[in-house]
Amino acid sequence: MRVLVVGSGAREHALCLGLAADPSVTALVCAPGNAGTGAVAEQRGVDATDPVAVTALAQDVRADLVVIGPEAPLVAGVADAVRAAGIACFGPSGEAARLEGSKAFAKDVMAAAGVPTAAARVCSTAEEAEAALDEFGPPYVVKDDGLAAGKGVIVTDDRAAALEHAVACGRVVIEEYLDGPEVSLFCVTDGDAVVPLLPAQDFKRIGDGDTGPNTGGMGAYAPLPWLPDGLVDDVLATVARPTVAEMARRGMPFSGLLYVGLALTARGPRVVEFNARFGDPETQVVLALLETPLAGLLSAAATGALANHPPLRWREGAAVTVVVAADGYPGPPRTGDVLTGADQTGVVHAGTRRREDGAVVSTGGRVVSVTAVGADLAAARDRAYDLVERVHLPGGQFRRDIALAAVEGRVRVPGLP
Repeated sequence: MRVLVVGSGAREHALCLGLAADPSVTALVCAPGNAGTGAVAEQRGVDATDPVAVTALAQDVRADLVVIGPEAPLVAGVADAVRAAGIACFGPSGEAARLEGSKAFAKDVMAAAGVPTAAARVCSTAEEAEAALDEFGPPYVVKDDGLAAGKGVIVTDDRAAALEHAVACGRVVIEEYLDGPEVSLFCVTDGDAVVPLLPAQDFKRIGDGDTGPNTGGMGAYAPLPWLPDGLVDDVLATVARPTVAEMARRGMPFSGLLYVGLALTARGPRVVEFNARFGDPETQVVLALLETPLAGLLSAAATGALANHPPLRWREGAAVTVVVAADGYPGPPRTGDVLTGADQTGVVHAGTRRREDGAVVSTGGRVVSVTAVGADLAAARDRAYDLVERVHLPGGQFRRDIALAAVEGRVRVPGLP
């Protein structure tokens, strides 16, 4: 099988690592890729959001399967163009990708499907935003309606800051605050069958103890030792399957990866958000534990054969990933710094490129994520941080508490002992 992966971040590097380990993959291309993907895949330049260019590249490399990593190409309709050319594609149509591309659309789908989620108001003016903030009270949750690279959400007790964010975004969703720990559940679907992957937890805030502004994600771990029994089956029955069925009813079947972001509240699981693709950094830990060949799974979803796919197999143990971010992130990051230790096994590249002299330099906010597997969560965490210490980025920053609360048994689900 010849596979083309579209994108240039850590998610795409993790996907390439998984696909390169699949014996059925005979050729692997990543476009445009980064300094890490170049070690396992042929690199090709392309504008990932250009449907015509991506389709032409897929035809040029004679791809049997195209895997679209980021959200922007999906919302731009790249998957539609690839499929129209007769090439199997893992990723939803432009219409279906609105589940991520518009928070308001996602709320409408959830309401129609009876999916449990936070009460919310869609606001387009300062007056509407003020009324919604007063209705829900603090902590205030304000979400940019459109794509914002994981940084369009503000959660704050400062009403003025919440209103400022709403006005700056233009059109927002303001909703009630959901208490309880968050869970990320990836669901592979062909528009009918739904197969869940291993639940994970990520860390959105920049600082230890969940302090500071939101980011695209500063680390993750899996599995979740504190997860209530039966939660995945419950989420499939009340969230994933009803959502996939509602999208089909609307004539925009969702095929690809449905990311369900959940809060485990005192009232039960509630959807925080949907994404239309693999999430970063959770992909790094989930795929590190997946034993089932990745290409066959993604191909089954892309060709409508997921119901016939064998049950997934998972490795024993746990995985932890820690993101090393550039100075200034999540604001404008400093770029162009030389990164050392980035070629070690377990370092997944995001915002990097390799110079002509062979040096790896930073090109974005989240530069690399360092992933390790261990016999249990504590061992995986120790290995991940040992590896982080051998990666050096001038001015680099990373959280030191990824998975710590879980290791210490401090994660509590409301309503459970």
